[in-house]
Amino acid sequence: MSLRNVEDLLCERGIDICHETVRFWWNRFGPLFAGAIRKRRMRDGNLSCERWHIDEVFVKVNGELHYLWRAVDHEGEVLEFFVSKTRDKTQALKFLKKAMKRYGRPEVIVTDGLRSHGAAMREIGNLERREIGRWKNNRAENSHQPFRRREAAMLLFRKTKSLQKFVAVHSQIHNHFNSEHHLASRETYKQRRSAALAEWRAIAA
Repeated sequence: MSLRNVEDLLCERGIDICHETVRFWWNRFGPLFAGAIRKRRMRDGNLSCERWHIDEVFVKVNGELHYLWRAVDHEGEVLEFFVSKTRDKTQALKFLKKAMKRYGRPEVIVTDGLRSHGAAMREIGNLERREIGRWKNNRAENSHQPFRRREAAMLLFRKTKSLQKFVAVHSQIHNHFNSEHHLASRETYKQRRSAALAEWRAIAA
């Protein structure tokens, strides 16, 4: 939802505020909630280093083309993200080092045919762990879809810093509530949803 959508929903519930107040709340508390979710997931061992999928997507920031790098695990959980103006070896290397510093080295890294990935992985010394395939990286491609929907609702981005902050918050909250409804039975989905809501209330309390 857009900030004005939230303003209208709160107005319906008797809370009269401006959409800029909602923006302030998001900037103030969003990173705190995202950080708490990340810590819980890392503590509980919900993040995997077995198989990573790495891909980059084009993003316009104030009319200028940028690249959003993303690493997701085999279940579609967003592990790491990185915004850059180019997608050369230097940026690919910086992104991989950032991800591996936090999560360790994965057993397999699936990428597209971009040469920057291979050059960066060769320098790190794990080129033999790379897999390339036309459909193998669909997991990463699909992970871009929720971001694209939010991007459209926000009418694109005006600053790189705003994009970086938005992705940091959005990816973690999406991970938290993504119960993969289409892959689970109704009963299992309801249990996961209840657990996610309970954890969210604890984080936001």
